[in-house]
Amino acid sequence: MKWHLILLLLGATPMSLISASAGDWKDILTDRLPVYGHRNWIVIVDAAYPAQTSQGIETILCDDSQIDVVKGVLEALAGSAHVRPIVYLDRELDAVSEKDAPGITGYREQLAEVLGSMKKNPLLHEKIIAKLDEAGKTFNVLMLKTRLTLPYTSIFIQLDCRYWSDDAEKRLRKSMGK
Repeated sequence: MKWHLILLLLGATPMSLISASAGDWKDILTDRLPVYGHRNWIVIVDAAYPAQTSQGIETILCDDSQIDVVKGVLEALAGSAHVRPIVYLDRELDAVSEKDAPGITGYREQLAEVLGSMKKNPLLHEKIIAKLDEAGKTFNVLMLKTRLTLPYTSIFIQLDCRYWSDDAEKRLRKSMGK
């Protein structure tokens, strides 16, 4: 407890880590979502995902399955009038073999069902982590850490403005001569 006080006196804040029993993460998400906007992130990660030190990254340990957390996050975002998801997946996920990671095929099938026709943006894991680290320096990131023990299964969701499309932004920039 004393180290929290020392960090605060030095102007630093301790890494935010909350352990959430089944369903608690939903309350946290419901609390955070109204204040989040474009450029914020919600990330659902596996058990081995590292705790990042960027000040804007809040980590919540979840007891629910990763697929259930992904479903819950996507449902919450579908009900949002102000933000929409841009989904990033580890490019490595498709190359992980069943031999090396038993259960990965079933996981990919479940994830494909949950994501449905949503656009998926595959990027190398290290590139996504770098994007997330950079975002955490300026914007809030909610990291929902699950107990899943399969590699390259993290789902990275960058929030974007629901009521302003990419095409509208392009037209605006063009009209401004930019």
